[in-house]
Amino acid sequence: MIAVLGAGGQLGKAFLRLLNGEAAPFTRVDLDLTRSDQIEPWVASTRPAMVINCAAYTAVDAAESDAETARLVNTTAVGRLAESTARHHVGLVTFSTDYVFDGTKETGYVESDTPHPLSVYGSTKLDGEHLVATHHPDALVIRTSWILSGTHHNFASTMLDLISKGSTVQVVDDQRGRPTMVDDLAVATMEAVEGEAAGLLHLANQGVVTWFDLAREIAVMGGYDGSLLTPIRTDELPRPAPRPANSVLDSERLEDLALAPLPHFRDGLQRAVDEIMSRADAT
Repeated sequence: MIAVLGAGGQLGKAFLRLLNGEAAPFTRVDLDLTRSDQIEPWVASTRPAMVINCAAYTAVDAAESDAETARLVNTTAVGRLAESTARHHVGLVTFSTDYVFDGTKETGYVESDTPHPLSVYGSTKLDGEHLVATHHPDALVIRTSWILSGTHHNFASTMLDLISKGSTVQVVDDQRGRPTMVDDLAVATMEAVEGEAAGLLHLANQGVVTWFDLAREIAVMGGYDGSLLTPIRTDELPRPAPRPANSVLDSERLEDLALAPLPHFRDGLQRAVDEIMSRADAT
């Protein structure tokens, strides 16, 4: 049995759909990752073949003023998961972020590039990576970026909601990255697991855009007028947590692991937009 932590989130849901009965869902009700003392008893009693940890503290701005909770979930709990799963010979997959980098590199970031997080969120995720490497070297840590789906609230659903109301929307146009569709990420993750990949691996869809470019594509896919979108600079939209200007994740490991690059984000994004629009029409 594969245990999926964070089963209520968009990535957890994608794994449950993909694995279709091979995985068991676990939410915060079953295991509260802010209570790290619960982790060892849970692993010992559940005894899964593998844990896929999709749970995380992802409120990037809130983490700046709530560093303690972010660290409990993204660092302490991940470290305890690594210790416990290694002790019980359980496989582990967990996810990290493009925000471990500062965005100053001109080209895309690969696995061997030196991280330098700008935010509390990025720092807590990086520290979690280090604990996994220390306690469970056979575990797989996947860095990904700009996660989107048609099932949950995210950037795509926010843009469609605002545009549908005729609102003028300001979107930053000087941060670039790779949007990643959760269904594509789940498939690529399981292919990496089947290939016995371990250590750090970057997985993100093909296609590099700015947030403004992405918002415009979402608008067009939803049948809306993209002229409601206005590009702005990051410094015109101050937020508590700094963001890397370059968030592009590339990989130097895919070929050696005999893994294909993820597809372009566009096809998956259209499906997500259609799903979001269908839900909106149903309400």
